Amino acid sequence: MTASAQEEMTPMAQADTNPLLAEWTGPYEGVPAFDEMQLDALKPALEAGMAMQLAEIDEIAASTEPATFENTIVPLERAGRELDRVFTYYGIWSSNMSSPEFREIQQEMAPKLSEFSTRISQNEALFERIKAVREGDGYADLRDDQKRVVDLTYDGFVRNGAELDAEGKARYAEINKQLSVLHTDFSNNVLHDEEYYVTYLTGDQLGGLPDSFVRSMAAAAEERGRPGDYAVTNTRSSMDPFLTFSTERDLRETVWRTYYNRGDNDDEYDNNDIIAKILQLRNERVGLLGYDNYAQWRLEDRMAKTPEQAYDLMLAVWPAAIARVEEEVADMQAIADEEGADITIEPWDYRFYSEKVRKAKYDLDSDEVKQYLQLDKLREAMFFVAGELFGFDFTPVEEGSVPVFHPDVKVWEVTNRETGENVGLWYLDPFARQGKRSGAWATSYRSYTTYDGETNVLASNNSNFIEGAEGEPVLISWDDAETFFHEFGHALHYLSSNVAYPTLNGGVRDYTEFQSQLLERWLLTEPVIETYLVHHETGEPIPDDLVAKIKNAATFNQGFATTEYLASALVDMKYHTVDPTGIDPDAFERETLEELGMPDELPMRHRSPHFGHIFSGEGYSAGYYGYMWAEVLTADAAEAFADAPGGYYDADMAKKLVEYLFAPRNSMDPAEAYRLFRGRDARVDALMRDRGFPIPDGE
Repeated sequence: MTASAQEEMTPMAQADTNPLLAEWTGPYEGVPAFDEMQLDALKPALEAGMAMQLAEIDEIAASTEPATFENTIVPLERAGRELDRVFTYYGIWSSNMSSPEFREIQQEMAPKLSEFSTRISQNEALFERIKAVREGDGYADLRDDQKRVVDLTYDGFVRNGAELDAEGKARYAEINKQLSVLHTDFSNNVLHDEEYYVTYLTGDQLGGLPDSFVRSMAAAAEERGRPGDYAVTNTRSSMDPFLTFSTERDLRETVWRTYYNRGDNDDEYDNNDIIAKILQLRNERVGLLGYDNYAQWRLEDRMAKTPEQAYDLMLAVWPAAIARVEEEVADMQAIADEEGADITIEPWDYRFYSEKVRKAKYDLDSDEVKQYLQLDKLREAMFFVAGELFGFDFTPVEEGSVPVFHPDVKVWEVTNRETGENVGLWYLDPFARQGKRSGAWATSYRSYTTYDGETNVLASNNSNFIEGAEGEPVLISWDDAETFFHEFGHALHYLSSNVAYPTLNGGVRDYTEFQSQLLERWLLTEPVIETYLVHHETGEPIPDDLVAKIKNAATFNQGFATTEYLASALVDMKYHTVDPTGIDPDAFERETLEELGMPDELPMRHRSPHFGHIFSGEGYSAGYYGYMWAEVLTADAAEAFADAPGGYYDADMAKKLVEYLFAPRNSMDPAEAYRLFRGRDARVDALMRDRGFPIPDGE
C-alpha cells in the first residue's frame, strides 16, 4: 500500500494495516516488528497515532463523572499506546539508521508533533480533571506511588503552561513548535558533519597507530568506497585513539579540528544561529511562566532544585580540576622538551603526550591494556555482574526468532535466576556505521508496569565501536570499556523496574545517571578481572602487575577528564541563566571559558555547535551538570560497597542497591531513596577522594 493511500485511511483502519501501529506479536509478550519497518509507513503512522491518542484524551476530558484516580489518571496513563509503538521505530530511524529520506520526514513532522503535545498539555478540561484529583478528598487515600503519579502529572501540566491565559498559551505553543524544528535541524547538522567530514590517510601516514586500529580504519575506508585508504571517521571512538597514538602531529591537528568543529564550519550546516534562536525562545517561554531564566525552570524538579546549588557543586570542584591540568601539562611539556620536539603543548597534543606520561609515571601502556579488553568478553562480564547483583541470567535468542533492524544487532533473553521467569529482552547494537549517531546510549522499547497486567521489558544498548576485520576480536580502550558498563547500567535500571504506572518509569535527570555511573565500578572487581579480562590471543588473564598499574593510575588524567566535562556543564548553565538577547554563541563560549580560566591546552568536551545534549532536545539543557551531581552519589555509594564485608558483591548491599536505587525508578523521591540505601545524604568529599583532588574546607 502506498503512503498516500495509507494517509487517506481512518486512524482505526490504519491500526489494522500499518505495521508501525500494529500491536506487537510473536514471542516474549510481543516484540517490535523491526523486519517490517518501511519508511513510507512512518508519516501516516505518526498522523494516525496522534489522532488516536487525541481521541482518547478527549474522551477522558469529556467525562461527566466526578474526577478520580481511576477514571482520569489511569486512562491518561493508558492513552497513546499505538503512538508509543510508532515512536519505537521513529527512534531507530533517528538514532541507529538515519537517512536523508528520514530526515525530510523528521523535519516535516517535528512541528506537527509539537502541536500534538501542546493540544494535550493545553486541554483545559483535562487539566481541570487532573487538578480535581489532586485537590479532591480521594487523594489522601491513594497509595504513595499513586500520589506521586498524580503530582508528577499535575506539575508537568503546570510547568508546561496549563495555567496561562489564552494569549500566553498560544505563544507558548508557537514557541514549542519553533523549538521542535530547531532541535531537529541542530541534530541533523551535527550528523551531517559526522558522516561527511572524514579524514582519509595513506599507508605512509600511519605512524604510531596500533595494528588493530589500522585495520579498523582500512575497513571504514573500504565501506566508504575508498579501498586501500584509511579513514578516521568523525566520531569520538575514532578520533580518540588517533590523537592518542598518531606520531603525525599535523594530522593530529587536522583530526582534532575536524572533530571539535562539528556544526561550526560556517556553511549551511553551521549551528551557531540555531543556538541563538533556541536560547531566545527557551528564555521567552519560561518568562511566560514567571521564571527569571530557563535554568530556574529546568532545575525546579531536579535534585539540585536551583541553578545556584548546581553552580556550587561545579565550582567546588573546578579549581582542583584546572590546577591538576596545569600539573598534567607540565609533565607532558617536560617529555616533549626531553625528546627535543620543540613544541608547546596544544589541544591536539594532550592525548598523545598524556599517553607518554602514563607510560613514564605508571609504566602503563593503553594499547597493552587494550589487548585484554575484548568486546565479547566484556559483554559476558556485564552479564556476570548482573547475575550476581540482580539475579538476572542472559541467554542468546536464536537468530531470526526475534526481528532486528540491522544484522549487527543481537538479542538476549533476560530471566530471573531464581524463578526462571522471563524479565525481558536485551538488544545490543554495538558498531559504528553511516547513519548512526555517535556516542553510546541506552533506550527501552517497552517498560515494566503492573497497572494493566504485568509487562516484561525490552531494553537496548547502542555503541559505536569500530568493527575489525572479519574473524578478529574487537578490542576497545579502557574508557570505552567503562562506557560499555555505564550504558548497561541504564539497561539494568529498566530491567529492574517494579513500578505500577508508566509515568514512574521516567527519571530525574541528575539522578538517573547515578545508577549507570555506579555500575562502572564493577569493571575492576576481582571476579571480572580474573575471568573476563583475558588476552585476545593467549587467553591468559590480565597480569596482576598490569592490574596494579591500572589501579595506581586510576586518578591519572583526572584534570583533563574533569575539566573538559565541567567546562561543558558550566557553559550550559551559563547559557541558560543569562539574558540571551542578541547572543553570539561563538563569542559567548570563548568569553565564558576565559572568565572561568579554562586552560588553553584542552577544549570543552562538547563545544556549543555540536552540544547535542542541550541543543538537539531539552533532556539535558541546563542539566549537563547532572553527571557531576550523579558522580557525588556514585563515589559515596561506591565507598559503601568497598567498606561492606563482602565488598562489591556483598549480598546485603546488593539487595539494598536493587530495592532502593534501581527498582523504584521514579516512584519515590530520589533523595529519600538514596537515604534509604546509605542511611544519610551523599557527601562531596567522596568524589574528591575518588579523583585524587584535595578536599575543600568544611567537607
